[in-house]
Amino acid sequence: MSTYMAKAETISRRWFVIDAAGKPLGRTAAAAATILRGKHRPEFTPHVDCGEFVIIINAAKAILTGNKLDDKFYRHHSGYIGGLKSESYRHLMETRPEFAMELAVKGMLPHNSLGAKSATRLKVYAGENHKQQAQKPIALD
Repeated sequence: MSTYMAKAETISRRWFVIDAAGKPLGRTAAAAATILRGKHRPEFTPHVDCGEFVIIINAAKAILTGNKLDDKFYRHHSGYIGGLKSESYRHLMETRPEFAMELAVKGMLPHNSLGAKSATRLKVYAGENHKQQAQKPIALD
């Protein structure tokens, strides 16, 4: 009996919608990362990009449990001496909730070219509306 290996050319990609309203940011990101990677499919192959498209709506209404709003920080460095910038998640969720969700999902994908390609299939919106109605996305609970 031989092992089935999926090929990127034969994969048909569907679109899924995840509503993040009232759900923890990490749980929503984990569900999105699983679909983007393709691990929910029976023909999942680790070295092949078999993931699907994910639309996350209501990212601004996602919640962070515990004291994460004040204790968790987004840090990045400019590359220059003293160039460390830091921003609390309370401020990040108020100003750029889409970016906070994208950060969480990208952190759960593999850190290689396969993960970078998977991350391009993620669409995040702060509000209820999205632009992908023509793709007839499937709603996930």
